[in-house]
Amino acid sequence: MRIQGLMIEDVVTVSGSIPVKEAIETLYNRHIGSVIITDGDCKGKGIFTERDAIRIVATGVSLDTPLKKVMTRNLKTISLDATFSQARRIMDTYHIRHLPVIDEQGCVVGLVSLRTILDELLGIHTITT
Repeated sequence: MRIQGLMIEDVVTVSGSIPVKEAIETLYNRHIGSVIITDGDCKGKGIFTERDAIRIVATGVSLDTPLKKVMTRNLKTISLDATFSQARRIMDTYHIRHLPVIDEQGCVVGLVSLRTILDELLGIHTITT
């Protein structure tokens, strides 16, 4: 099975200059688990996830801090023509729940998430409220 059939195409991207508080509000308001930081172009510079939000709050980082200072920088990605098995291997190896999908130019065109995999492949519908 190809990633293209599993990925979320409506990827939420934000600028690294926004405050952490705004990124957390975006996660909450859009009912999503991550945002991709692109800084105006199509290429992913980093990712900010629910786990990052918990880390920020737990360590007392100011919510006014620019997102680029706290985002996960070593962004793991997968190509558009990759298989589900390849995505699963990357997610398992790096213990990640969100895997951006990129095209031949390195632009983010989708996202594979653990939630999507559970929903689509296993019929387990996760709670999004």
